[in-house]
Amino acid sequence: MTASALGRVIGRPVAGRRRAAEPCELCGEPLPGEHAHLLEERKDLVLCACRACALLFEQGEAGPGRFRLVPDRRLRLTGPSPSELGVPVGLAFFVRRSDGTVVACYPSPVGATRWEVDAAAWERLAGRYAELESMRPAVEAFLVAIVRGMDERWLVPIDDCHRLVALVRQEWTGMSGGPRLWERIATFFAELDKAGSNR
Repeated sequence: MTASALGRVIGRPVAGRRRAAEPCELCGEPLPGEHAHLLEERKDLVLCACRACALLFEQGEAGPGRFRLVPDRRLRLTGPSPSELGVPVGLAFFVRRSDGTVVACYPSPVGATRWEVDAAAWERLAGRYAELESMRPAVEAFLVAIVRGMDERWLVPIDDCHRLVALVRQEWTGMSGGPRLWERIATFFAELDKAGSNR
């Protein structure tokens, strides 16, 4: 991803759908105003979609398993502890794949580092929290930030996680990320809180 493309990802607001004047990445139709996202599972890419393409995939009528409509549900959670999943870092997100396995990802200066979560540990945690049990495969994530005084636990669309990864990748400096990065991450969660409270 080029520096300019990375900047566009970071600059998008957390709240709502994207508002950039750009073409649908499936059919090429212009996208004025708000528009949806689709996840291309094979490449783990988030694509902009016009209303017609979004509706097509929402109904599951084309290419099942390849493209999935990204929902816009954002829920603040209280209680799920990522420590139960053996997470060695304070900023991470968890995605349940279509095959039922769960992958933990943490944003880093080189992108998202991934590892597979112990299936039994995930089952125990999800079994106690209906929100985690209801996570839609591939397109929603359990996002946590328990670091530097933050205690954020959210169920979010996967595009929010992609945006956070891009932010960390671009802003990281030194050994610990630098003060500007952590200010930007705090702003990210403040915007997420506003987006969640407006739903």
